[in-house]
Amino acid sequence: MRQHTWGLAIRTLALAAMLVVTGFSTPAAFAEKYASIVIDKDTNEVLHARNADDPRYPASLTKVMTLYMLFDAINSGDVSLDEQLPVSRFAASQAPSNLKLKPGSTIRVSDAIGALVTKSANDVAVVVAERLGGSESRFAQLMTVKAKSLGMQNTRFVNASGLPDDRQITTARDLAILAEAMIDDHGESYHHFSRPRFTWAGKTYKNHNELLDTVDGVDGIKTGYTRASGFNLMTSAKRDGHRIVAIMLGGSTSKSRNAHVEALVEAAFKSYELPADPMDPSRRLQIAFSEFNTTTVNPNGAAVPMLNGKPLGALQPTTTTLRGLTAVPKTPEPKVEQTVEVAEVAMEPDEETAEDASEILMADAGQTADETVEFEQGDATPTSFVGATVVIPAGRPAFTVGEYEARQFGN
Repeated sequence: MRQHTWGLAIRTLALAAMLVVTGFSTPAAFAEKYASIVIDKDTNEVLHARNADDPRYPASLTKVMTLYMLFDAINSGDVSLDEQLPVSRFAASQAPSNLKLKPGSTIRVSDAIGALVTKSANDVAVVVAERLGGSESRFAQLMTVKAKSLGMQNTRFVNASGLPDDRQITTARDLAILAEAMIDDHGESYHHFSRPRFTWAGKTYKNHNELLDTVDGVDGIKTGYTRASGFNLMTSAKRDGHRIVAIMLGGSTSKSRNAHVEALVEAAFKSYELPADPMDPSRRLQIAFSEFNTTTVNPNGAAVPMLNGKPLGALQPTTTTLRGLTAVPKTPEPKVEQTVEVAEVAMEPDEETAEDASEILMADAGQTADETVEFEQGDATPTSFVGATVVIPAGRPAFTVGEYEARQFGN
């Protein structure tokens, strides 16, 4: 019996080691959801950063890369705004939020852009992915290659929508790089991200980015949410000749996220008004962002799990130092029954409509086993591009992802 127990212990330890080595760690690695970064786009100076290089889930911020790829295709003449994109059974099967597209129907490219920016429609994301990549999994490989070519070294995509997948990770810094690339490379299309609403099939959907209406200078770009990621926001603002990019990941509610990002934006513009100290160039940033770097308040307050506006857990008073910043660690999020989480999301009408609130939970639940078999697309493994063939766009010769990678990196 003792030998059996000892052997079982050894096998358990070996399995745990294998999981760590292969990267298939448990979701506990992402227990801390909060991360943020603010960058001066013109100088690339980092004005503020916290947990900026730690792995996080992008949620629907993924669709910014999907749109970047679509704008690439439009600029090259491979896709037109009036082109009708076919809707496959797999695309139509995507979990909400969606437009409820029907298999065999079509959606115009210009409408697809509006649906992705405002409604954040997952079915539309797959429609675009299949048009550009042949399948969503192959398109995700192309997205990852493109991300690497932009300098997003810590990002991996496995789908075009941001629906929950533990393998799809990024960082706040990488997302800031993506936002800057979108503005620089597709400035003529960036205006889509300030679109206030989108109408489809008689229904009008409001843009979830409320900072567009409330914060001076904000003109984009995208919100995102899954239960695993928390409430995310990628935003950019221009004021008095300065443009900044701000990323926040892991908010507990849309309201706390919006307030936090607004404070980050205001601190950034405040820093430009402060006199420079030749003896200490970073002094103005320390002053402007002082409320985010103090140990007297919880800097991760926007990510504290909440229910009806009240924190669910107590904060630990101890502090740790991270890249020169002082942070207050948070206790692990307590397990909450799904019925409680339904109540929390349903009370966020400013983020989604009542219909979308329930759809968010469905998206986290994922597809049923039967659906997974019926609409199997293959396992997207962006770390291995061997043998994948991609047709992008239709009507042009097929080429491998390896060839696309060579094109991106000039090999």
